[in-house]
Amino acid sequence: MRRRAAPLPAAFLLAALAFGPAAAADGDPARPGGDATSFAHRDVSAFSQFSGNLSFDRQFDFKVGDGIFRKLWVSAPSSTKSSDGLGPLYNARGCQSCHLKDGRGHPAADGEQPSSLLYRLALGDGAPDPVYGRQLQTFAIQGHPAEVQISNSVERHVAHLAAGRNVTLEKSVPHFAWNYGTPGAGLTLSPRIAPPMIGMGLLEAIPEADILAREDPDDRDGDGIRGVANRRAGRPGIGRFGWKAGAASVAEQTANAFLNDIGLGTAIHPQGYGDCTQAQAACRAAPHGDDKGDGIEVPAAMFDLVVFYSKNLAVPHRPKANDPAVRRGEKLFADAGCSACHVPRQHTGAGTDQPHLANQTIYPYTDLLLHDMGKGLADGQIEDRASGRQWRTPPLWGLGLTKTVSGHDRLLHDGRAHGPLEAILWHDGEAHGARARVAAMKAGDLDALLAFLDSL
Repeated sequence: MRRRAAPLPAAFLLAALAFGPAAAADGDPARPGGDATSFAHRDVSAFSQFSGNLSFDRQFDFKVGDGIFRKLWVSAPSSTKSSDGLGPLYNARGCQSCHLKDGRGHPAADGEQPSSLLYRLALGDGAPDPVYGRQLQTFAIQGHPAEVQISNSVERHVAHLAAGRNVTLEKSVPHFAWNYGTPGAGLTLSPRIAPPMIGMGLLEAIPEADILAREDPDDRDGDGIRGVANRRAGRPGIGRFGWKAGAASVAEQTANAFLNDIGLGTAIHPQGYGDCTQAQAACRAAPHGDDKGDGIEVPAAMFDLVVFYSKNLAVPHRPKANDPAVRRGEKLFADAGCSACHVPRQHTGAGTDQPHLANQTIYPYTDLLLHDMGKGLADGQIEDRASGRQWRTPPLWGLGLTKTVSGHDRLLHDGRAHGPLEAILWHDGEAHGARARVAAMKAGDLDALLAFLDSL
């Protein structure tokens, strides 16, 4: 039985009042997560705080979920029954290994096999590869070879800006040494870096109708933006999570990560052998961590706590949101057309299993729709309705804390961009006009735009 929450000390209540009352109906950009915004830190722990309005009683569940998120799994059989079942093929031994400090992953250093940057696999029609499955696993338990060794070369080109700056843009080109034979014909490989974890419960709480209302596949308004939702054949709900919006819920995204990244079966994906294919017989025959033989290696109670934790990682406050210089940069952001996809404000609905996240005005800077981002960012990979040139608009909240939390400023789906300016200059397709307007900015305007992005 849980202890009853003790009365809050007066100092705590005064501190809460100092941060202001509940957000107004039209919202406050300084509180991007609404009442769930965290005012605890803007340091290396900024992405690891619980929702600002989470009840005292449920903070215990958050902390237990945090412990599971941080734990390292081991191969079966093991005396630590609550932690075995790793692999046999995997990318990381725990959630925190990819989402360090609940932040963004990073490309591998020279000579290092990637873990927080993953390669999703698909044939031309979007089906998994018959030999290697849905994802390349770069590590394996003892007695099994990893699926691949990866090395990289780099392509570079220079972008010239009206402000008198030349920006060198880099793209890694991977080279693969396959350990399980030749993959299927027509294979596409999509590098995807682990995204930050903040605000996921709030994004899940945005009503589906609000997201669909922004669809414009035929560009009826003539602005060049043709956003569409990722509808998944045979599965309920539209996609919201993942680089191509392949998962509809935090639970689905969590189960996908357990399966493909760590090789652990859940009730959603009861596969004790992880992503091993029928062509990988030894992998399938290896000992599993499912004591009941049902393919479930992450018990329901443990899984639910990780999902609860993931839904309640708070968005940090923005202390400079209302500074005149930042507001000027935000106007330039809108005037350039960036806010057509990176929609600043959204509202959460009442139909959520997290009541404290309901009815909030939030500032995620995303429409959660798919957009054609041009040839330069294309991966050629179909994922449900998403084409090989389409990506979900990533939320921008917390962007300015990337380097503080993650120790780097690598952005975009594969981490190719060093900072926001390079990320903008890689935009094309539907974002071609916005990129051109940014590239044409005078030095002072460009600095104001970047100051706004750094304030997020």
